[in-house]
Amino acid sequence: MSLKNPAALDFLLSRRSRPAKTLVAPAPSRDELLPLLTAAARSPDHGKLEPWRFIVLEKGAMPRLSALTRDRGIALGKSPEEIAKACSQFDMGHLAVAVIEIQKPSDKVPAIEQTYSAGAVCLALLNAALAAGWGANWLSGWQTHDRAFCQQALGLGDTERVAGLIHIATEGAQPPERPRPDIDALTQWVSE
Repeated sequence: MSLKNPAALDFLLSRRSRPAKTLVAPAPSRDELLPLLTAAARSPDHGKLEPWRFIVLEKGAMPRLSALTRDRGIALGKSPEEIAKACSQFDMGHLAVAVIEIQKPSDKVPAIEQTYSAGAVCLALLNAALAAGWGANWLSGWQTHDRAFCQQALGLGDTERVAGLIHIATEGAQPPERPRPDIDALTQWVSE
């Protein structure tokens, strides 16, 4: 039997990511982060494959990740603006959780469903952090899709990729509301 949870629905109807550049110290401690990771791990997972894992990037890792981003950006011929933007999430970061998608062989669960599960974990972690009172933002960027960066920065294997970097810290400023999708324009009702 499913129970109504109006507080949870109210939260989801008003949730708002916090821009990463507005997040300030402190970030959650390891003990404060564990329940958020546990909540994220309850995401839909067809076949119980657990096609994802977490890499917690603490403050001390941020300078190394920024430097590697800069090096990879130069090697890839990125513009100074692209490099600066990609580095900024690490330069200003206090804590981020890299949600790593792991493609696992399965006759029953297509690869795309494993990707969906990893995306669900990203959103669940973002929402858990917000519900716990933290500021949080889901980022990626060109460097998270660069194989060399992912191998050097995070030690990813051949069947792994970054689904998202969930930055979590204290909300430094309340973000303005932004336009939301027109549900009527995006919804088709089928009754026959």
